Amino acid sequence: MCTSLRFCTEDFYFGRNMDIDCKWGERVVIVARNYKFKFKHEENIDNHFAMIGTASVVDGYPLFADAVNEKGLCMAGLNFPKSAFYHDSIGNKKHSIAPFEIIPWVLSKCKNTDEARALLSESEIVNSSFNDMPVATLHWHIADSEKSIVIEQTKSGLHIHDNPFDVLTNNPPFEWHEQNMSQYLNLTPNLPDGELNKSKDIEVFGKGAGSIGLPGDFSSASRFVKAAYLNACSVCGKGEKESVAQFFHILDSVAVVNGSIRDTNKDYMTTYSCCTNVTKGIYYYKTYNSLGVNSICMNDSNIDGDELIEFPME
Repeated sequence: MCTSLRFCTEDFYFGRNMDIDCKWGERVVIVARNYKFKFKHEENIDNHFAMIGTASVVDGYPLFADAVNEKGLCMAGLNFPKSAFYHDSIGNKKHSIAPFEIIPWVLSKCKNTDEARALLSESEIVNSSFNDMPVATLHWHIADSEKSIVIEQTKSGLHIHDNPFDVLTNNPPFEWHEQNMSQYLNLTPNLPDGELNKSKDIEVFGKGAGSIGLPGDFSSASRFVKAAYLNACSVCGKGEKESVAQFFHILDSVAVVNGSIRDTNKDYMTTYSCCTNVTKGIYYYKTYNSLGVNSICMNDSNIDGDELIEFPME
């Protein structure tokens, strides 16, 4: 599950819905510039860009679901079961990265999507776990103030896709979502103006008829189309309050209500939604049981240190 979004007004914003069936110790985490990142198959990084995002912290290591670095590069991992494929051996490419490491690895090194693309084109994602935890099957949305890309490693290799829609959900692979969008080119925020209007005096029942056919279910394909449509049609002021509110309105439109999705007696819901003002380093979030929006500014903390700075979400 999950939906991620890139959004621009006067500033640049990035965030996501986390749709899951359980709590996983998530909290907002700031990683200072001198925290030592250790990697399974790569050299440790002692000095890097500071970053903020949502993670669980296990044995002093941040397992990020999403994060933004101080240079304006953003990244979110979204569930990609059955399609994701990781190599059991290493050394086929210049870099070998475990799935749980890929967000800190990219955000430690890269300032923008072009640098991320170059780094990942020399990389492979390997089947390595953290502390014997199950290996998460993911693909990743990466964005900066100019554009979005999608990273997917399947059996056919590692693929880097340009993402003109600035959203990502889950299965099927991104190329399928891209082709699926061609079925919805008729959608418009305006009143429809088809051939029947010209041949006979027919009036629509009311406003919104131009978006008849816009999906409203919780499937990955439908959430992709709906979030992309609302993002493309978005109208809001350029100020912070209007921009953040609009961002959350778009995420709310594809949020999962507890009880609406059930799998083997597990209920899924949007446990948290986040929106980062990447330009200013402010991380906004709200949880399922808290309607208020909270904010944490990365630059209010000591990002020159060597520690993780943690904030409980609830």
